[in-house]
Amino acid sequence: MPPHLGSPTTSLRRLAPRLFSLALAAVSAVILVARPAAAFTDDEKKELGGIIREYLIQNPEVLQEAISVLESRQMVAEASQRSKAVGEVRQLLVDSPRGVVVGNPKGDVTLVEFFDYNCGYCKKALSDLQDLIKEDPKLRVVLKEFPVLGPGSVEAAQVAVAVRMVAPEKYMAFHQALLNGRGQADRAKALAAAKEVGIDPALIQKQATSPELNATLDESMKLAEALALNGTPSYVVGDQVVIGAVGADKLKAAIAEARKHPPAAKGGAK
Repeated sequence: MPPHLGSPTTSLRRLAPRLFSLALAAVSAVILVARPAAAFTDDEKKELGGIIREYLIQNPEVLQEAISVLESRQMVAEASQRSKAVGEVRQLLVDSPRGVVVGNPKGDVTLVEFFDYNCGYCKKALSDLQDLIKEDPKLRVVLKEFPVLGPGSVEAAQVAVAVRMVAPEKYMAFHQALLNGRGQADRAKALAAAKEVGIDPALIQKQATSPELNATLDESMKLAEALALNGTPSYVVGDQVVIGAVGADKLKAAIAEARKHPPAAKGGAK
């Protein structure tokens, strides 16, 4: 999971006051259906509020159950909204010339990964991606820089775009070298990774002012915004958006689902 996502306990504490108020309002609304508010005296209203409050305090599991139901409904709603958004941006998402394609370029399913070179979870998830590519000869993978963890991430992503421009055949080797490197990624670390895989840093430096650098990152950011991505790594497989380093098994399940129910693409890869 992305590091910024809260734990269940944190979510419970954050939502409890809101749900407590909503519960009071909901129960009151049910009562008012049978008896209009005007029919209650001020003392009765005060007593009613106290009874409802006391019940919820004595039965806090009601709030826990309500929180669970609310979060479940929110997840379903978000998944539905993201699925719709995927359909709207699919062609740019999977077929943009600014995306790096690895695995089988003509694969029957496309997995898109949004990543940040300073994301510890992306580093851990790299082996999952490598295993998926190795085990699934029909998998097409698109990599998209999503530098959201500071200036160093942006610098590293700019170098990565330049690598794609001058030596696309070496991009994956560069990608692995930088993600496996120690310390915070920045321009210097990225240039060192490029040199490590046999790319002349001077060629990278010549692209420093290329409009393509920012255009590529802007495109990724707009796609991420359209899909409401809020963490790295984030994946798109078929119509599904998967947030976080969920592991190879869950990604395999998403790939299998995409094969079973291919998205209705408007053209290009699925």
